[in-house]
Amino acid sequence: MPVINGFRRKKLGEFLVDAGLISQDQLTDALRTQKETGKRLGRILLEKRLISEDALDTILSEQLGIPHVWLRKGLVDPKIVHIIPKEKAKLYQVIPMFKIKNTLTIATTDPQAIFIFDTLAKMTKCEINPVVCRADDILAAIEEYYQNRESSDSGNIQMDDFLADLEESDLQLVENPLDKDYQSISAQAEDSPIINLVNMIILKAVQDRASDIHLEPDRNKFRVRYRIDGVLYQVMTPRTDLFPAVISRLKIMSNLDIAERRQPQDGRIQVKAEGRMIDLRLSSMPGVQGEKIVLRILDSKRAILDINRLGFDPNQLTRFKKTLKNTFGLILVTGPTGSGKTTTLYSALNFLNTMEKNIITIEDPVEYHMDIINQNQTNEAISLSFARILKHTLRQDPDIIMVGEIRDRETAEIAIQASLTGHLVLSTLHTNDSPGAITRLLNMGIEACLISSSLTAVLAQRLIRKVCPECRTLYYPHQNILKSFGWENEKGLQLAKGEGCPACYDSGYKGRVGIYELLEIDSDYQRLILEEAGINQFREIMTKKGERSLKDEGLKKVKEGISTIEEVNRSVLIGD
Repeated sequence: MPVINGFRRKKLGEFLVDAGLISQDQLTDALRTQKETGKRLGRILLEKRLISEDALDTILSEQLGIPHVWLRKGLVDPKIVHIIPKEKAKLYQVIPMFKIKNTLTIATTDPQAIFIFDTLAKMTKCEINPVVCRADDILAAIEEYYQNRESSDSGNIQMDDFLADLEESDLQLVENPLDKDYQSISAQAEDSPIINLVNMIILKAVQDRASDIHLEPDRNKFRVRYRIDGVLYQVMTPRTDLFPAVISRLKIMSNLDIAERRQPQDGRIQVKAEGRMIDLRLSSMPGVQGEKIVLRILDSKRAILDINRLGFDPNQLTRFKKTLKNTFGLILVTGPTGSGKTTTLYSALNFLNTMEKNIITIEDPVEYHMDIINQNQTNEAISLSFARILKHTLRQDPDIIMVGEIRDRETAEIAIQASLTGHLVLSTLHTNDSPGAITRLLNMGIEACLISSSLTAVLAQRLIRKVCPECRTLYYPHQNILKSFGWENEKGLQLAKGEGCPACYDSGYKGRVGIYELLEIDSDYQRLILEEAGINQFREIMTKKGERSLKDEGLKKVKEGISTIEEVNRSVLIGD
């Protein structure tokens, strides 16, 4: 029996029997069910319809010394419900009632769920004071108060909260040669709240490590979404009548034609935020509801350009560095859009960069500026393509050439010829795995003998999200999961997951790490290339050689507690 301050605290069952709500036999039967199912005693009694929810709440209140309340108008402060996301409120069956200093009072159906209160305390940074309430009343209150918040004034409350969360900051527009017409428009709007709104959207995205900002018009509002760690999150929904002014402001900042709304436009903005220079690439696209704007954020200070910090397995890293030290040959990095290929190439160049080497890059666009390296940007408007720049690059006495992407047969042929004439060439391809790069080159019409002679390595990669350190918890996986991945002998294996908190947008993930599949071309693979073998044949040889696949590397990160099975499955299909 529990003892508190020297006094024995009565158990719930004793309270119910003493109150005459259930008999001793009913209690014994319920306790037997509890032992079999692991459910709480109160839940079992409710399911057996031996007591009412009101009676249970009253007894729990008396047993635990926690107040029992009836939710009514005025007890819930609508201004603070957002402190707990609606999804979490419904999941835990709680609703915030009011906040006094650092203590948050919440209505709950289960006053004994200590782990929930601990989670909410971490999420809200408040002490949790629970009160007991009926489940139906809590669910009805959730629908009422969260719905009111979502629909009020087309998003004004959300926008106010969004702006209020940010400290004063001197985000400045730099290097923007405007013509006279643009200058006059900008001058008229100098004190406009639109300028503050646009600045805050950009600043908040930088602070939250977003890679892209999406501004999308709708009938009744416009959405602002951030792509963080590869996933889009909606952060605010201002009134739709603000959208044209926001678009005009961004076009002014990027020196675009604000009167042109029918054609796509691309521009560049450079701002100073948090004491550093940040490049923004703007793309506008006309749609049915109006123009959509996407801003790509290029923040070189936060980019990881150290090859040792990208998440390579130590053995893979050693082999990849050895490959990079070759004086000639073609190295390809493959993966879908957003898988970190460019970052890997920049990190490789950073590893190779010395005063003794002439390194030339051909990019679209140049994302990060690097010392000593000669960087060039394509320009289709003047027919300055990858292939054309690559031809002239060979006359610049290069040691190492980085081609941003091999998109066509001409670029592939020139890159291969360069690698065969004593140059180390690095580039990317859009394929799902490392053997797929070889079949892609063959499909482009490149001769198998040229691929076999020039290709030295293919690195396939993905980015997977890491478990948020703020809300990280450990759990024991189900036996079926252990069997499906061959972990039956892993006694006591614990995996990690995130519960969700404000620091990770309630996703349970924060930050990303790479997983890699390295295919070094040796005589066995050269033979398969000359035979124009299929991907399955390459896979057979890779398995015999003990090469680790993307799936293997992803599951290794799961066992290490870095990521989750769900996240690896999202990036690499592992269910087969």
